[in-house]
Amino acid sequence: MLPSAWVYFLTNRHHTTLYTAVSTNISTRLWEHKSKQNKKSFSAKYNLNKLVYIEAFETLVEAIKREKYLKGKSRAFKEALIRKTNPDWNDLEHSLKPFILPVE
Repeated sequence: MLPSAWVYFLTNRHHTTLYTAVSTNISTRLWEHKSKQNKKSFSAKYNLNKLVYIEAFETLVEAIKREKYLKGKSRAFKEALIRKTNPDWNDLEHSLKPFILPVE
């Protein structure tokens, strides 16, 4: 089954700020972040446009539960999660392509 919700971390070029969020449409949401669709948003203000961590979930309820858990954790905890799956802090947007279905 394809994921229906995602929890993700965004950061900026220098990795000084982390943003934790959840989305049911990750490709559109990343586009919104990267193109700064909402100029006053937290992600636009801090230039958060690099996807460094992502988890997929079958349900939105599971994703929201995980997001709340992660938001309550320290930065060190989040950095450890990132290093575990993405030690070089690469932008992971390209890794989503198998899960993004073409528009018909």
